[in-house]
Parts: sequence; C-alpha cells; structure tokens
Amino acid sequence: MKKHNQEDFELKIRPRPTETISIEIPKDALESLKKVASSRDMSVQALIKLYIGQELRQDLSRLFADRVLETTAQVLTRHIESKEIVSELLREIRVETVG
Repeated sequence: MKKHNQEDFELKIRPRPTETISIEIPKDALESLKKVASSRDMSVQALIKLYIGQELRQDLSRLFADRVLETTAQVLTRHIESKEIVSELLREIRVETVG
C-alpha cells in the first residue's frame, strides 16, 4: 500500500470572474452579520458570500429536481395512459426523494 504525503496533493483554485455590487442592508442586520462574522473569524463579505452560496446551491438543486420531475412526468405520460397512475407515481417519487 502506497503511503501518501503532502507533496502528493495539489490544490488548484480556479478564479471565477466577479462583479462588484452595492446592496442596502438594514443596520441591525449588518450589526448581526458583523457579530456572526467575528465569531467565525471571517469578514462580513466572506460571511455574506457563504450565505449566498449555501442558499444558491439549495435553490439550484430544487430547480434541477423540479426539472427532473417535470421530465419524468412527460415520459410517464407518453407510456401510461392513466393520468391518475402518473400522478400517483409522481407523488410516490416526491415522497421517496424529499423524505
């Protein structure tokens, strides 16, 4: 079994294009952001990016899941004549995948 050391691994970060924006945030929310950022030993900007990234990934995941279900419905409808059966299958899929 080969032993790995730190020289075997290289982290490559690809910079992504960015754009600066300006947003208005209520003062009390900004103060809360500052407190949380400080407790996490990070900047407010980094914390905001973290929050945006987390929610964005969740929303994109939901959009993808919705698209998959829509496509599934279209395929099932082509092969199964009963709309009730298709609806029941889709309900079952949602229950199984959403938990």
